[in-house]
Amino acid sequence: MELSAVLTPTPEGGYVAFNPETGTTTQGETVEEALTNLREATELYLEEFPLIVAGRPLLTSFQVPEHA
Repeated sequence: MELSAVLTPTPEGGYVAFNPETGTTTQGETVEEALTNLREATELYLEEFPLIVAGRPLLTSFQVPEHA
């Protein structure tokens, strides 16, 4: 099953990793560690709450004024 991962750098270093399909969130010092931790957290989540994927999510971006 292919799922999405959103990685965001943190001010103190490392990354927060988020899977939008399940809501699982974790962190890691490197991209690789964050993805490994997210994979493990998501697998544990899916053991309890199976997911039926209807299609791939659409990832896009948008802008807001800097002083919003």
